[in-house]
Amino acid sequence: MEVKNFAVWDYVVFAALFIVSSGIGVFFAIKERKKATSREFLVGGRQMSFGPVALSLTASFMSAVTVLGTPSEVYRFGASFSLFFIPYAIVIIFTSELFLPVFYRSGITSTYEYLQLRFNKPVRYAATVIYILQTILYTGVVVYAPALALNQVTGFDLWGSVFATGIVCTFYCTLGGLKAVVWTDAFQMVVMIVGFLTVLIQGSARAGGLSNVLEQSANGSRLKLFDFDVDPLRRHTFWTISVGGTFTWLGIYGVNQSTIQRCISCKTEKHAKLALYFNLLGLWIILLCAVFSGLIMYSYFKDCDPWTSGTISAPDQLMPYFVLEIFPTMPGLPGLFVACAFSGTLSTVAASINALATVTFEDFVKIWFPHLSDKLSTWISKGLCVLFGVLCTTMAVVASFMGSVVQAALSIHGMCGGPMLGLFSLGILFPFVNWKGALGGLLTGVTLSFWVTIGAFIYPAPDSKTWPLPLSTEQCDLSNVTESVPLALSRRPAIAETWYSLSYLYYSAVGCLGCMAAGVIISFLTGRQRGKDVQPLLIRPVCNLFCFWSKKYKTLCWCGVQHDSGTEQENLENGNAWKQGAESVLQNGLRRESLVPVPGYDPNSKSYDNVALEKITHF
Repeated sequence: MEVKNFAVWDYVVFAALFIVSSGIGVFFAIKERKKATSREFLVGGRQMSFGPVALSLTASFMSAVTVLGTPSEVYRFGASFSLFFIPYAIVIIFTSELFLPVFYRSGITSTYEYLQLRFNKPVRYAATVIYILQTILYTGVVVYAPALALNQVTGFDLWGSVFATGIVCTFYCTLGGLKAVVWTDAFQMVVMIVGFLTVLIQGSARAGGLSNVLEQSANGSRLKLFDFDVDPLRRHTFWTISVGGTFTWLGIYGVNQSTIQRCISCKTEKHAKLALYFNLLGLWIILLCAVFSGLIMYSYFKDCDPWTSGTISAPDQLMPYFVLEIFPTMPGLPGLFVACAFSGTLSTVAASINALATVTFEDFVKIWFPHLSDKLSTWISKGLCVLFGVLCTTMAVVASFMGSVVQAALSIHGMCGGPMLGLFSLGILFPFVNWKGALGGLLTGVTLSFWVTIGAFIYPAPDSKTWPLPLSTEQCDLSNVTESVPLALSRRPAIAETWYSLSYLYYSAVGCLGCMAAGVIISFLTGRQRGKDVQPLLIRPVCNLFCFWSKKYKTLCWCGVQHDSGTEQENLENGNAWKQGAESVLQNGLRRESLVPVPGYDPNSKSYDNVALEKITHF
């Protein structure tokens, strides 16, 4: 494969991204130097506005894997990927209306604090450890995989970009804390959109205009969006994307520490919800840009596919190769696209480092050393950022020796996200589930999701379920192409044709539903949780939607939880919800000052804010 090296201006544009990102960290380190508390460092003093938080959320979850992988996915399999706008919307609604109110009103900093409030310490620690391990692994791969793809196509220095990413993210996370991460993400989100728009404008012009792109894509069957085949083994259908995609994204989004940490940093619950809904708009914009990039790329390469012809060695290299093709005489613009891709990497890595530092400090350090001073707490938090920055960068180095295991590592988010979603759903939706059911459900969900994922890695699904749409090499120079020899398939067990061939989008659903089913069964077998020991704020009265006509059935669905001593708003205002059953909660090791009162309710804005919490919570 011919490597097209970057020009000087490409490196200048790319370097500017790192310089500005580092500068934002320095700015907030200087600006916030007099507010040296762990609260300011980890959650921005809980006074953030929805705008930058919305941009940060979008940037954090639109990594370089999205920038490089989604256009390639559309190029090979068609625009059905655009149906992800459905699960995105469902995920945001569930997150803002179901999970966020519980986390926000509880006054927690780490989402895993909820698990101790609802169950006990062992459940909290088990979930925290799983989160830390899977986040370090995933973050390392997010750093390495795009750097490798760009290196093989552009000649961009592999290890230079890997270590620069790790160093810069660690630098501004350590200096500026969450505020630096949020505002840097906002800047990087702008860079991502500008990079995409540049490619879209120039690419469509080189492909003969947008109408020609759509015509060629339709002729190549790339615009067939709806496939209602219910076969769960098919890689992408309407059902796998809308149902499986919802479980996948809700598992890595709705109960993810990185998401919730930004939401609870908002000044009011209303701002937190606005951040999520504006973030949905950002997700749709990035998805639309990525899908059209894939269609334009197909129209441009329709007669000479660089992947099939062997010009490039992996699908992830399609997008950078395309960029160098359409900008042959425009120095700086290829660098802008690389900055776009690495903006996704920087935002994801920074969000992961900040979230890892937060859960480690809140779930381990503060419990083991409850009387730390503000100054010492801040320095420990910064030290944790450095530690996890080093670990994530080291993981990127390890990923280089993993070969095809990288594909398995990219699935780790879904493998762990599904069981995590099931665990939090057990706590929020099922008041009768006890800690034994929660822990047993978590282990069951993890076992099932790992089983199906690892099985699929060893025994890949049949080509009939995953084969891409036709790609042409009619006008390629195939003189240097070696004909591929089909691999002899080893004997496959019967389970490989069914269970192991399940669409990857259902992995999270398997983990989530397995966790919930096991949790409910184990709780019934070991003795249900007494409702009077569960705080009303720790569950959501979703049963009210289905039993609105009958107070009797609503009471039955609450399973004995004391929800009828007043409205939820009244309980929140006077703290009664936390005062009831305080002894049982304290037995789980929580300090009394964390129980009363909860974040205040502002009747004017009809929203809860963090002002009351700031006055009464001791850090």
